Formats: sequence, structure tokens, C-alpha cells
Amino acid sequence: MQIIIPHLWFDKEALEAATWYVSLFENSSITNVATIYDTPSGDAELVDFQLENFKFSAISAGPYFSLNASISLMVACSTKEEVDRLHSEFASHGSELMPLDEYPFSKRYAWVKDKYGLNWQLMLVENVEEHQRIRPSLLFGSDVCGKAEEAIAYYLSTFKQSTKGFVNHYTPEDEMNEKAKINYAEINIQDTQLILMDHGDGGDFSFNEAFSLMVLCENQEEIDYYWEKLSFVPEAEQCGWVKDQFGLSWQIVPKDLNEVLMKGTKEEVERVTKAFQNMKKFDLEALEKARLR
Repeated sequence: MQIIIPHLWFDKEALEAATWYVSLFENSSITNVATIYDTPSGDAELVDFQLENFKFSAISAGPYFSLNASISLMVACSTKEEVDRLHSEFASHGSELMPLDEYPFSKRYAWVKDKYGLNWQLMLVENVEEHQRIRPSLLFGSDVCGKAEEAIAYYLSTFKQSTKGFVNHYTPEDEMNEKAKINYAEINIQDTQLILMDHGDGGDFSFNEAFSLMVLCENQEEIDYYWEKLSFVPEAEQCGWVKDQFGLSWQIVPKDLNEVLMKGTKEEVERVTKAFQNMKKFDLEALEKARLR
């Protein structure tokens, strides 16, 4: 079971964006759509979908946060034609951060921002079956440039089932910000592969709530554990949301919450939504009482 779910925040476009993404990849589908009412952001549309069998969630909840290049999705492609096709789709009405070309690290690569603001890295790789086809890539820039190595160590110590993969450091010959250390690194936490990098030029963008990582928890003990490990900014604590010491947003949520919100009765959804809106850290017992009341 995938317990770390990338979560995308949109103004009004969650379902539209998810539907488009699903059309571009194999083994992809919209799995659930629902609306919750009277949230702090107004009425919010929830969308669950999967791309290449990798699960995502998205929400339309107002123009409060904007996606940026601090987190992108890296796509492992098996052919140049696949790279070119995806590049054409994403660059249309979007923009290029790194043009489609051959690079020292890949014979076919591009970094593009799509029309919804989501960043994609498209890379031709050998032995594509050895990779998770789509991997969130965290780019440590601005105030946290140079902290990718610290983040790797912290996330590996926080998540019980985790391993470190390939790591490449910047060399003295690289033109880079003096703080930058990690050129490219792979980790696997709870069977989800992540990429971490320091921004070579330092960067002027930061992580924000537009792209967060949901942690699906089995019980209150797990919720308490991850809350203690990942919450470093008290003012960010709301409705299961926390922010860690690197500015990355996480959602610490019960694994069955989405099932209630997506498939519960209207009355159950209203009661549970009202209950969790008053919470910072989720209280499983209180949520269950609200559902059954």
C-alpha cells in the first residue's frame, strides 16, 4: 500500500488538471471525486487519481498557494519518442526551464512547467523498469539551499522503512552556489521513491503548501509519531497539516479519512468535516465519534 501520497493544491482546476494528466500516461485513472462544504477555504473539490499506478490527491480550494519549481515530478521514459511526446504536451501553453536536448546525465531530457504550474522533468533512462516511473523531486533552494543532505538523513531516520540510493555531490569544478552540496540523490521512504537536490544557483523559490506529501497513518500512535517528527512550524499546524524544518509541507492523516470524505453519506461527511476543521493534529477517536453520531 502506498502510504505517501503527493498532494496538489489548485485554485479551481484540480479535476480538470487530473483528467488531463490521466490522459497522458498509461495505467492511469481518476479514482474518486467529491466535494466537501464550508471549509476554511470555502467549498473544496477533492480528486484522487493515479498516474502509472502511482497515487496522487488534489484539491480545488482557492488561490492561496502556487506551484513552483521547488517540487517537480520526474518521469522516467524508455524512449526518446516518449520524452518528446510529453514535452510537446506539457510545453504547450506552459514554459521550459531546461530545453529539450541531450545532457551529460541523459541523452534526452527537458524540464517544463505545464499550463497549471506543475513542473515536470522528462528523462530518457536505461532500465526504466528499475525505477518508479514518476518520482517527486525536491529542489532545496533559497533559505534551505545546501540542506538536501541534512534532509536525506532526517527523512531516513524518520520513516522506518527507508533506504538511501544513488547520491552525487557537486564538485569544485561545478559552477554553483557555495552552499549547494547535493547534485542529485535518490531515497526510498515507505516504498515511495523521492529525488532530492540542492539548487546549484541558490534559487529564489521555496517549498509551499501547493505541493505537499500526505502520510497515511494506521492509528493514533502513528499520527502522534509523524506529527512529532515533522511539525516544526506551530503556525502551520491546521487540519492535519504540518511544516518540517526545511519548509516542506506534510499532511498527517488517518488512512481511512478519504474513504469517508469520498464515499460517506452527506451527513457523515458534514459531521467529520466540521470535527476536523477544529483540529490541528487529527484525533481518531473524536473523528469516529463524529462519523457515528
